Amino acid sequence: MNMKSFISFFAPGDSIPTRKLTGPAGVAALALTVSTALVHCWMNSIGLLIAVKMNSIHLGTLMAIVFLFYPATERSPRERPSLLDWALALASLGSMAWLLLTYDRLLYANLQATFTDLAVAVLTMALLVEASRRSVGLPLTLLSVVFLAYTRLGPMLPGLFAHRGFNWERIIIRMALTDQGIYGVTLMVSSSYVFMFILFGAFLSASRTSDFFNDFSLALAGKYRGGPAKVAVVASALMGSISGSAQANVATTGAFTIPLMKRVGYLPHFAGAVEAAASTGGILMPPIMGAAAFVMSSFLGIPYVTIMIAGFTPALLYYLAIMFMVDLRAKKRGLTGLSKSEIPSLKATMLDKGHMTVPLVVIIYFLVAGYTPLFSAFLGLFAIILVSSLKKSTRMSFKDMIHALDDGARSAAPVGISCAIVGFIVGAVGMTGLGQVIAMNIIMFAGGKLWAALILCMIAALILGMGLPATPCYIITATIAAPALQQMGVPALAAHFFAFYYGSMSAVVPPVALTSYTAAGLAGAKPFKVAIAALGLALSGLLLPFLFVYNPNLLFIDFELSSYLVNLATAGVGLFALSCGLIGMLKRDMPLWERALFVGAGIMMVNPLASLRATSFLVFGAILAFHYLRGREPAPKEGPAV
Repeated sequence: MNMKSFISFFAPGDSIPTRKLTGPAGVAALALTVSTALVHCWMNSIGLLIAVKMNSIHLGTLMAIVFLFYPATERSPRERPSLLDWALALASLGSMAWLLLTYDRLLYANLQATFTDLAVAVLTMALLVEASRRSVGLPLTLLSVVFLAYTRLGPMLPGLFAHRGFNWERIIIRMALTDQGIYGVTLMVSSSYVFMFILFGAFLSASRTSDFFNDFSLALAGKYRGGPAKVAVVASALMGSISGSAQANVATTGAFTIPLMKRVGYLPHFAGAVEAAASTGGILMPPIMGAAAFVMSSFLGIPYVTIMIAGFTPALLYYLAIMFMVDLRAKKRGLTGLSKSEIPSLKATMLDKGHMTVPLVVIIYFLVAGYTPLFSAFLGLFAIILVSSLKKSTRMSFKDMIHALDDGARSAAPVGISCAIVGFIVGAVGMTGLGQVIAMNIIMFAGGKLWAALILCMIAALILGMGLPATPCYIITATIAAPALQQMGVPALAAHFFAFYYGSMSAVVPPVALTSYTAAGLAGAKPFKVAIAALGLALSGLLLPFLFVYNPNLLFIDFELSSYLVNLATAGVGLFALSCGLIGMLKRDMPLWERALFVGAGIMMVNPLASLRATSFLVFGAILAFHYLRGREPAPKEGPAV
């Protein structure tokens, strides 16, 4: 199996280009996407619908969008939907309409479903499986179907996985006719918070705010050594703060930063890797983090602003680690920054497009002030339309607004489908009690030791992440593994952040590192080579979840300023030491033994014992002093080999 087939097997939605429809088919599809966006605006404002009805509209319209825009196979027509695609899209809307019209009757009848109700429910489940296969990928689809089958086949299974089992009628009703399955909390989050913030990002894109972020990043970091790589880090952090999507981040900033990096001497695979690693952090970057952060808020029953504030330090440390890596790499290869003529004026940039930061400030202000994410998102949308009209360079035409509505609905489709399909998993775990069984066994295998349980949960999350997008990876890990960590005394927010963080890292961990493959296409490099280099850049950040489990005040849990500052400084020094060791450069090139000592000192700083951290500081200080005293600094290596 070649690499293209391998990627296609795991994630056809990312490997097979979506259709660009024109003519009558394009008009019909545009009408569907724009009306979907407008209906969601209505549902999340003045429309008063119960959760199942709202989620049914969300799922039905997004499935229809998937069938029109996502080809079934590589051989499917790219310029138009097939007759089967049209039939599946109409069936999706029809099943939605049936549930909307009959759900009140089902409630009055205490969910005593008729044969027709069950048939439509089965049709909806089948449509969801196919929509998931097309837009999300085969691994999550198969895993969800396995969990669905598990609810029925429990009595036939051995050992700890056995349960009494349920009949098909009960399974179908729970999964497709209640809010405990595909119409559950994960889809509720998608239909409300996630959709509206994706729409917010689409409107920001239509107002060309990404141009401002690119120019601002160039003005801020372009003159320093390896400048374009640092521009990529800054621009990806800024774009990530509004997109919450690693792939969208790569596509938006990578088209600008990757050619710049290649021009100053970075090899294509490393340029793509920098963008992939930096864009992955966009999922972690407040105020608009990935969809998983909104799901976490619902799972824990805490305001989203708490999640947003908790996410500030992990995001800061992640981008600090990436910045250390690219700076040391640039020094190792003797790369310089951009010339003054290539760097825009920071003052001119702020005067020209700086007003487009206002919508982001509006969102942050109202979130921190205690308003709901939905209310904040709506105000942000109005702020974009109002503020963008102040200058001709950012003013949106009616066509731009239609494009933003269309882009928002299409971007939300794979996210919504993934949130729906994991409803099979969440529903199965709730019916069978599998989560408690696995949690007890994690504790047993770990021997009651937290560090061992963390390693087991990390491995599980990374394995799941090899084939799953960040949001379903978090949901599954949080459903199964987070309870074990909580039983071992880890605060709930820290346990869920641990799952969230490693779920987000799935975007950069091979073999299915989707941000790396997206960046590889822009860089003209081999995908797997980009993936390996990106993993190396993000490696320092992979220790961070251990850090905030052992030091939860970094997530502002039981916050004390003095303790927070000490832990933040320790984390910063540890990441710096780890980056020096991994790159093999500080003042000069390092021999292997010196690199190993730096890496060891960095890793040892991530532990709960003050004595061990003090020892690691002493080791770091000693080896740092020795490094600077050791001989003369050789001339930097010239040439483009990066």
